[in-house]
Amino acid sequence: MNTDDPQKIRILLDLKPAFDGYGGIPQETRLLFSGLRALSERFEVEGLIQHGSRRLKPALSTSRRQVPIPRQVNKLSRMVVSVYKDPYGGWLEQASDAIDRYFALSFLRLRIMAGLALTPTVFQSDLFDDFTWRTFFSKTLKPEDKAGVTGARYRILRNSKKIFHKAGLAGLRFSQQPRYVNINTRGFDYFVAETPYPARVSAATRLVVRYHDAVPVLMPHTIDDKAFHQASHFYALQENVKAGAWFSCVSEATRTDLLRIFPEVEARSHVIHNVVSGEYFEENSPKRLVYQIARTRLADVSEFGTDVTGLTFDASQQRGRDLQYLLMVSTLEPRKNHLLLMRAWERLKYTSMPGLKLIVVGNQGWDYKPILQAFRPWAERGDLLYLNNVPSDELRVLYRHAAATVCPSLAEGFDYSGIEAMASGGVVVASDIPVHREVFHGASAYFNPYSQDDAAGVLQQVLGGEGGGLREQLQRAGRQVAQRYTQAAILPQWENFFETGRRK
Repeated sequence: MNTDDPQKIRILLDLKPAFDGYGGIPQETRLLFSGLRALSERFEVEGLIQHGSRRLKPALSTSRRQVPIPRQVNKLSRMVVSVYKDPYGGWLEQASDAIDRYFALSFLRLRIMAGLALTPTVFQSDLFDDFTWRTFFSKTLKPEDKAGVTGARYRILRNSKKIFHKAGLAGLRFSQQPRYVNINTRGFDYFVAETPYPARVSAATRLVVRYHDAVPVLMPHTIDDKAFHQASHFYALQENVKAGAWFSCVSEATRTDLLRIFPEVEARSHVIHNVVSGEYFEENSPKRLVYQIARTRLADVSEFGTDVTGLTFDASQQRGRDLQYLLMVSTLEPRKNHLLLMRAWERLKYTSMPGLKLIVVGNQGWDYKPILQAFRPWAERGDLLYLNNVPSDELRVLYRHAAATVCPSLAEGFDYSGIEAMASGGVVVASDIPVHREVFHGASAYFNPYSQDDAAGVLQQVLGGEGGGLREQLQRAGRQVAQRYTQAAILPQWENFFETGRRK
C-alpha cells in the first residue's frame, strides 16, 4: 500500500451498507464517504467494497509486479460482474470456485486459527465510474458529487461480510470469546466500519466503529433473523471492544446504550451526529405535485390495490387545501411503530378530521405483513397511500406540504426523516424517546409511543385550528435545528476526531 506521504492521514471506510437501500445506514455511509473525501488534502480516503452475501472476484494485487493493461482491465471488469453473478471462466477456474464456495467457511476458519491475514485487492474505478456511481452512491448523492467519489481508490475483500460473521460465530463451539479473521490494513491510519465489524485490522490501524444503535442486542424481538443478527452484532461488538476500537456514535442516546453493554469503552466512545443530505431544503413547490407523486410512486403490493380516483388536483380549491395528510417515512418493520400511528390517525378520522389522509413512504423490511394488512381497508378506499422508491426531490415536496411528518418509532439511532422534514420546511411530531429529544430538541411535538390516545391528542393539538401558532413555532425551530446536521456543521467534528486521534 502506498505510504509515500507520511503526513497524510489515510482512512479506509467500509462501504458494504452502500449496496443496500435509500435511507438509514446506507444513506449515512454515502454521505460520510463523500464528506470525508471533501476534507483537506491532509486526508486520503479510500473505500472498502465487501458484499453482504456474495463472494467477489479479486481485483488488482497490491504488489508492484507489472501486469499487462488488458489483463488488468479484464480483472477489474470481472470483479464488477461478480457483484451480480459468477463471470465466465475455464473449467479449472469453475472447479476451483466450486470448491471455494463449498469449503468457504472451513477455509476461513483455518486462516483464523493460523493467524493468516486477508489482503484486500485494489479496484481502480476510473474506467468503471458508472458502476461505482450507480451501485453505491446515486441513491443519496447529487450528480455534482460524482467526480469526488468515483475518483477514489477502492479495496476489494473477496469474502462476504456474512461469511466473516459465520466464521467468528463458529468459534462459539469452543469458546465464549470467538476469534475473527485478520485483515491486512497496513498503510491506513484508520479503518471506519459502519457497524460492529467481524474482523481484526492491522496493529498500526485504528479501528473506528460507527455505532448506529444497539437494537439487535437490546430489542432483539424487533429484528429480522433474530438469532443470527443478535449473535453477529453482539460478538462482533465484543471483539471490537476487546481489540481496542474507538466508537463514533450517531447520538448520545446510542452511546448510552453502548455503555450499558460495555461500560469499559466510555473513554473510547464519542458522539458525532449524522450528516443530512443537502437535497432537503425549503422551496416553493406547488401542492399539486403531491397528487402526481402519490399516483406515480404507489408501491406495487399483492396485498391490496389503492383507489386513486380521488387523487385529482382541483384548481378551484385554493392552494390545494382539499388534500391534508400525515406523512411517515420509514422501512416497514415492527420497531418503527406504524400500527400505533395508524390507530391515532384513525381516531382523528372518526372524530374531528374525516378528510385527513395518511401517506407512508418506505420499503418492506421484516415482519411487515401485519402492517400491510392494516393498510389494506384504508388503501382500498384511497385514504392511505403507501409509496416507495421516492427520490429526494419528490420526498422534499411531500415533507413540505404534509400537515405533519410523524416519527413514531420505539427506538432509533438518529432518525433522518424528522430532520429532513425540518430542512424542507415541514412540521414534525415524534415519539417521546431519548434520541428524538436529543436530535429534534424543541422543534417537535412529542407523544407517548405506546399510547394511541396520546398520539392522537398531540396530533390534534398540532393540526387543529387552534394549533396555528404551534405549527409556526415548530417550523421556525425546525429551520434552526436542521442547520446542526449539515455537512458544514458535522465535517469539522470528523476532522478534529481524526487529527486528535493521530496525535494520541
